[in-house]
Amino acid sequence: MINQVTYKPFGNKAILIEWAAIIDQEILNDIIQFKEHINFQKKDVYSDFIIAYNSLTIIYHNEIFDFKKEVEELQSIYNSDFNNTQKDVDLWEIPVCYDLGFGIDLQEISAKSNLSIDKIIKLHSEKIYTIFFIGFLPGFLYLGGLNDKIFFDRKENPRLQVAKGSVAIGGKQTGIYPSNSAGGWNIIGKTPINFFDVKKANPCFSKAGDKIKFIPVSLEEYHQIETKILRNTFQIFKTVHND
Repeated sequence: MINQVTYKPFGNKAILIEWAAIIDQEILNDIIQFKEHINFQKKDVYSDFIIAYNSLTIIYHNEIFDFKKEVEELQSIYNSDFNNTQKDVDLWEIPVCYDLGFGIDLQEISAKSNLSIDKIIKLHSEKIYTIFFIGFLPGFLYLGGLNDKIFFDRKENPRLQVAKGSVAIGGKQTGIYPSNSAGGWNIIGKTPINFFDVKKANPCFSKAGDKIKFIPVSLEEYHQIETKILRNTFQIFKTVHND
C-alpha cells in the first residue's frame, strides 16, 4: 500500500480518495486493489466507482450523513492486510493503420522530433500500454507507457473534428478517440475497433488496469477488419498478461 491517501467529500453521496498526483503503475494497482477490497466488504453500500490516474471516487446509494465515520471505515479497510499482489490482466491487441491518410500529424512529429515516420510507428507499436482510466469521452482510454522519444505536446489550437478511431499522442500519453469529437492530441493512425457501444451490456470492453498492444496493419487490412466489424464477425484478440 502507498499510504499517502487523502479523503474528501464529493457532494453528499460520494467520497473522493486521492493518491500522489503522478502517473504510476504502483498507484494504479493500489487504487484497483483498494476498490476491489471495498466492494468485497461493503458491496451493497456503493452504486459506482470511478478510477482516474491518482484517485478513486466512491459513489454511494444513499446520502453520507457522517463523513468522518465513513472515512474511518475506509481507512481501516485500506490499512488491513489485503492481498496486494498484481493479478493477471487482459491484454487487448488493437489493429492500427498508420497510413498518412489517417496519421495526419505523423509528418509534423517526424520533422520536429528528427525521427523517421517508420521509427515513430515502431516506437509507438512496440510498447505494451496500461489503461490508467477511461474518461473525457465514454470509452476514451488514457494509456500510460509511451516511449519518451515520442512525447509530443498537445496542439495549441485543438481540432473541431477528430474522427472516431483516431489514435493519438498527447504529451506523455497515447489514446484512441472512441467517437467523432473535438480534440487537441496529435493524430498518428486509426483503428476500426469500437471502444464504446451503448447497445452492449458492457459498452466499453476494457477497463482500468488492462493492457493494450497496438498491431500495425496496412490500409487494405484496415478495411477488411472494418468490414468484419460491420458484419459482426470480428473478434478482438485478447490474452492474459502478467507483469
